[in-house]
Amino acid sequence: MADSRIYFNTQPILSLNPITAGKQKIQHGSGNASFGDILSEVQKKVCFSHHAWNRLQERNINLSDTDLAKLDDTVDKLAQKGARESLVYMKDVALVVSVTNRTVITAMDGTRGNENIITNIDSAAIL
Repeated sequence: MADSRIYFNTQPILSLNPITAGKQKIQHGSGNASFGDILSEVQKKVCFSHHAWNRLQERNINLSDTDLAKLDDTVDKLAQKGARESLVYMKDVALVVSVTNRTVITAMDGTRGNENIITNIDSAAIL
């Protein structure tokens, strides 16, 4: 007769600081920010897919905090215009961004485009 019990592997639960859990430290002036405030602030930031992160590292592409702030502002403007998938070109770096998800899908430097053809975008921003 088969055993009908269900067993779950147990894993220890590690406490995480909710502000630094996403590898981004968010500073709040008073320290009394609500969860909703923190969540909305984090959701405003553009994130990078695993694929895009790997491409940035492989191609030695470094984006400064200023570049990331410009990218956030550009994605905000693209969203206001109704864009869904956009090419953002800045500092000889091309980023394909899902505006609706606020996620960089892939990245390439200006010298890497095989045939310089980028598909599945509905808008572009040149910074």
